Amino acid sequence: MFNVIVVDDSASTRRDLKNIINNIENFKVIDTAFDAFDAREKIKLYEPDLVTIDINMPKMDGRTFLRNLTRLHPMPAIIISCELVSHNEILKDGALDFIHKSNEKHFNKEFENKMNNCFLSLIPALKKYQITKPLPLKKKKSFKLTSTKVEKKIHPDEVYSSVPAIRNGAKIIAIGSSTGGVESLLKIFQKLPSGLPPIVITQHIPYGFSGSFAKRLNDHSDVFVSEVEKDTILENGHAYLAPGNMHLAIELKNGDYIGKLLDIEKVSRHKPSVDIMFRSINNSAGGGAMAIMMTGMGDDGTIAMKELYNNGAYTLAQNEESCVVFGMPAQAIKAGAIKDICHLDSIAQHIIDYSNNKKT
Repeated sequence: MFNVIVVDDSASTRRDLKNIINNIENFKVIDTAFDAFDAREKIKLYEPDLVTIDINMPKMDGRTFLRNLTRLHPMPAIIISCELVSHNEILKDGALDFIHKSNEKHFNKEFENKMNNCFLSLIPALKKYQITKPLPLKKKKSFKLTSTKVEKKIHPDEVYSSVPAIRNGAKIIAIGSSTGGVESLLKIFQKLPSGLPPIVITQHIPYGFSGSFAKRLNDHSDVFVSEVEKDTILENGHAYLAPGNMHLAIELKNGDYIGKLLDIEKVSRHKPSVDIMFRSINNSAGGGAMAIMMTGMGDDGTIAMKELYNNGAYTLAQNEESCVVFGMPAQAIKAGAIKDICHLDSIAQHIIDYSNNKKT
């Protein structure tokens, strides 16, 4: 069963959409919200599998809410609105689909069929999202202050050995990001030219969303972007995104960088982990690599970025001003793992300069 929250400022529309959705097999509306702020609290409370959003709402319009949701709490969402907007623009905002509704008081059979077909087509993506979605507040257990039950933080040494490359390998660019990274990466890739060294990305993103995010980057860049598949040869002019439920490791074989997927436990509390990717880059490319730490909560990537720095790699951190959350970059800076710090708007130029031997 897929749980849904309906967001619309009209009480009658909320009621009608709830009735339609509840009649679609395997879907159930667990709550409704009258504006973006009400929706935000109910999403955190229930962690639904899908949210439907109207565009024309008070306090915050639906597209702004969708963009904020995509940036801060990525999850399946569709727009259902009477506004005439570009379907492609809605997808760029982060929606899985857009359904146009009429201004009539009640929905007709044609609209119900459209809803049914849309929701059923989303099932594969929703199944993937269910695997790794956050636990709802309503079901989270509260522990006494004396409880010692805390998620174990696995150090990369426990699962992936550090064997730093002695000689500098060919150029390769590695980017680690988390909260705020989706929109930030898009801004960078819109400025990148073709022909750059291979780029690998670990973005903390729910399983089921990494594929559509890779496509979104690809559609807005001269760089060819795709999800990494098993044993992928990394090519110049291409960027490769770690899937939302697998670690990405880079190995050197017969002169080629190979992207490998590791289905092992979380490292530094994440899967995929930036630490695993950065350490593998240090093992395969060493001082020839460029590593970028972008916006994100926590410290994933700091351990291996320090290893890259010590091995002579070019390490760059996003500055506090342009970060949504200045956690991961701050920890890397604190660890003495960073050569340069710059604004988000300048990261693309630093990548280009590194590729042209102007940054080392």
